[in-house]
Amino acid sequence: MNYRDPALRRALAADYAIGLMPPTARRRFEQLMADDRGLQVELAQWQQTLASLTAPIAEEPVPEQVWKRIVARIEPQRLHMPRRSRRRGWLMAAAATVVLAVAIGLFHGRDQAQYSATLVSAGDQAAVKIQAFDQYLQVEPLALASAPADRSMELWAIPANGVPVSLGLMPEGGKGRIKLSEAQRKLLGVQVTLAISLEPAGGSPTGQPTGPVLYHGQMLTL
Repeated sequence: MNYRDPALRRALAADYAIGLMPPTARRRFEQLMADDRGLQVELAQWQQTLASLTAPIAEEPVPEQVWKRIVARIEPQRLHMPRRSRRRGWLMAAAATVVLAVAIGLFHGRDQAQYSATLVSAGDQAAVKIQAFDQYLQVEPLALASAPADRSMELWAIPANGVPVSLGLMPEGGKGRIKLSEAQRKLLGVQVTLAISLEPAGGSPTGQPTGPVLYHGQMLTL
């Protein structure tokens, strides 16, 4: 195995930081990292990126009207309520619990990131983190430079055949979402490389990258 391959090094550091490595592989990685300053830096970047996911979420006050609606829903309705047997009430409550659990599971399954990539510059500086959800990409800049006023940055997926496929223009300011078509979602279902190129305003006129590649990184399964 070529441990000098940048893509492999990033993938190994990511697996180690996330905790996906089996014990034997972890020990081998720690031995490699002991004498490899570059691998230590790679791991530190991943740990810094993952640490941002555990940042506390600021509390938001709940509007008074929302509380009123909640109370109205959970308070017992005493007027015109037919009497029900205890058995029937228990069955209805159990059914409601099952429906709620399924709905919550579907929601979280649909809105959970499936793939992730950290794109780096030519100097191996982490520049942007991209997470792939079911219907869109979430883009989070880390040290992303701004494009000139007359140019656009375009995101590409490069599959095994080496032919880039456009995923769309980068969001203004670097942070935001990129909607995915069905074909683009299928493309991300296999291991691909992501790249960002500098293109004319509005994107590449040819359907292929025409400007310099500014950032690149491997898409990894979460």
